[in-house]
Amino acid sequence: MAKLGKRTRAVREAFAGKDNLSVEDAVALVKGNATAKFDETVEISMNLGVDPRHADQMVRGVVGLPNGTGKNVRVAVFARGPKAEEAQAAGADIVGAEDLMEIVQGGKIDFDRCIATPDMMPVVGRLGKVLGPRNLMPNPKVGTVTMDVAQAVKNAKGGEVQFKAEKAGVVHAGIGKASFDEGKLAENVRAFVVAVQKARPAGAKGTYVKKISISSTMGAGVSVDVNSAVVE
Repeated sequence: MAKLGKRTRAVREAFAGKDNLSVEDAVALVKGNATAKFDETVEISMNLGVDPRHADQMVRGVVGLPNGTGKNVRVAVFARGPKAEEAQAAGADIVGAEDLMEIVQGGKIDFDRCIATPDMMPVVGRLGKVLGPRNLMPNPKVGTVTMDVAQAVKNAKGGEVQFKAEKAGVVHAGIGKASFDEGKLAENVRAFVVAVQKARPAGAKGTYVKKISISSTMGAGVSVDVNSAVVE
C-alpha cells in the first residue's frame, strides 16, 4: 500500500469522525485545512432527490453570492453593433458574432461564461455540442440570453454562479476562496442552498435536499447538517 504524505495524513486526521457539522463548523474545518500553496476554492456539493433525466425534475438556476466567488471570470458575449459595444464597455473579455463562433468551433474556448443577445441564438445554436457539455450554452432561464448584455456581464463578473443538476441529481459549485473570512463563506453557503431550494422542480417528490458537503480544491470533504444550512 502506498505511503501517505504528511499533509494527507494530517488532513485525514483532522476530518476523522466529523460529519453533519453546522455550516460554521464545516467552513472552519475546511478553511483551516486548506494548506496548499495557492488560494484554494471552497466548493459545495448538494445531493438532491431528483432525477434530471425527467424534464419535470430538472434543477437549474443562478445565484448572486453576497461575497462573490473570488474568481476572475472571463466572459464571452455574442452580439452585434450597439449591443457588442455595450458588452465591451461593461467589461466583457471577448465579443463577437460569426467570427467568435468560428473561434469556438476551432476548439478555442477561453471563457467561463457565455452570454448572447436573442438575435444571435441561431448562430450560437450551432455550438450546442461544444458549449452544452461544458454548461456554457446561453439560456434565458439563467439570464444569459438577454438584450441587457451590460447587466449580464456585470452579474457574471460580480460573483454570480450558475448551477445545474447532473445525472445523479448532484449540484455543485465554487462558493468562495479559502482566504475568505469564515463568516463570508458561511453566508455564501447559505445563499447557494437557498437558491437551490427555490429551484425545486414540480416533479420532485419526497426529501429534496438529501445531503450537503463542502470541501476545498485539495482537501477532504465534510458533510453539513442539512437543517443548519436549509432555510425554511
